[in-house]
Amino acid sequence: MTPAAPPAVLADLRSDTVTTPTPEMREAMAQAAVGDDVYGEDPTVNQLQAEVARLTGHEAGLFMPSGTMTNQVAIALHTRRGEEVVCAEGSHIYEWELGMMATFSGVVPRFVPAPLGVPDPEGVRLAVRHSIHQSPTGLISLENTHNKAGGTVIPLEVLVAIRGVADDEGLPLHLDGARVFNAAAALDVPVSEITRHFDTVSICLSKGLGAPVGSVLVGSAAAMKQAHRYRKMMGGGMRQAGVLAAAALIALRDGPARLKADHRRARRLAEALVEVGFDVDLAAVQTNMIYVTLPDAAAQVARWAEQGVLASALGPDSVRFVLHHQVSDEALEEAIRVLTA
Repeated sequence: MTPAAPPAVLADLRSDTVTTPTPEMREAMAQAAVGDDVYGEDPTVNQLQAEVARLTGHEAGLFMPSGTMTNQVAIALHTRRGEEVVCAEGSHIYEWELGMMATFSGVVPRFVPAPLGVPDPEGVRLAVRHSIHQSPTGLISLENTHNKAGGTVIPLEVLVAIRGVADDEGLPLHLDGARVFNAAAALDVPVSEITRHFDTVSICLSKGLGAPVGSVLVGSAAAMKQAHRYRKMMGGGMRQAGVLAAAALIALRDGPARLKADHRRARRLAEALVEVGFDVDLAAVQTNMIYVTLPDAAAQVARWAEQGVLASALGPDSVRFVLHHQVSDEALEEAIRVLTA
């Protein structure tokens, strides 16, 4: 018997990482000028690094395969073994980076409460350790938008206040800005209004912006020189990576303007789910993500997949939907029809 064909996908809402390169990206990849990036000789990679640094108000950038690598290289840059990293509860650097801060840098997290992903500056200050009997603090790290909190945004005044804490304590400040362009779109400010407050920033190009691969770490030129060594240690030397950087440049050029539409569609989906009784915290739906609390999440996600709507079960009672530029208004309405039936 011939096995049944898998159902057609109406909408893939598992993540904004599932987007595929656009025809313009593929053309740019085919035509990209390349060189050996480990030697710093790939002109397209160099162009991408310079452009991300310019947009974020930093001196230099370094292209890497993933946001996990850019975050972990930043932690290695700023800390010494045995120190702590102050970060918000649910931070990606701990939850989804496989213990790498301990494995590679020999440091551990010190969590602070973060309602809706926003830590209180005074709570951050109190988390800094000075006692000879405790591990010293080496770094403060924030995440904006905060994935596990629902794609939530840190207000600018909170960033300024935490920068002040870092300065008072003589500590570096890192931003996991995997979706910082989403935060900028939600706040309606240039991305540099967020990123300029940090010593280093990790920016994913393969999430909301829609590139097929890659993240850039930005900071000072001296820091990026040291980061280059750590990238090599982690296996991140990609040689003729201009074929990837070319697509990323298109994403960087065109992606930010599409993000507000993703946010609008996320709000439309969230409100439709609430209307039929799903448990959604609408206060957390600030950008392109929706978290739904429901029993037996994996089984429900499997049932929706049979009808062509893909979502992610992130726990026994948690489902995440993520909007991106390859989910049109028409596809979203089809997804709503399935999800609310």
